[in-house]
Amino acid sequence: MRADLATMLLLAPWIGLALWAVYVGLFASVVITDATGITVQNFLRRTRIPWGRVADIDLRYQLVISTTEPRRVTCYGGPASGRRSARERDSARTPAALRDADRIREDWEAATQTPADSGATVQRGWDLPAIAAALVLVAGAGVALAVV
Repeated sequence: MRADLATMLLLAPWIGLALWAVYVGLFASVVITDATGITVQNFLRRTRIPWGRVADIDLRYQLVISTTEPRRVTCYGGPASGRRSARERDSARTPAALRDADRIREDWEAATQTPADSGATVQRGWDLPAIAAALVLVAGAGVALAVV
């Protein structure tokens, strides 16, 4: 029984690293809007763009936000145009990606009608909690290798 527990503790960091990679690859990328701007997280990189710094919002294959810097931010976790299914082609309904992109554009247009903070800058950073979790898991994997 004791050997089984030790084996589980040696395997746990590796399973945790695999789950962390799935989280970062599939779930961490996201686009969030609020009254002051838009936050784009692509994998472990986070960008906060105030509405006053947005020059254009376009939906190509992914949502692309052009800033006044001039730089572009491609949103991997936002709406994506893709192939329409046969059911969507036959119906007159707007695809979900276009509805989401339109909703983001509407938020931007509503925010630009009110006075914006011209001193606000685009902020870029890392997802520190996810990176800290990865470091802990790598340290645990290192301990597991040292023990074996």
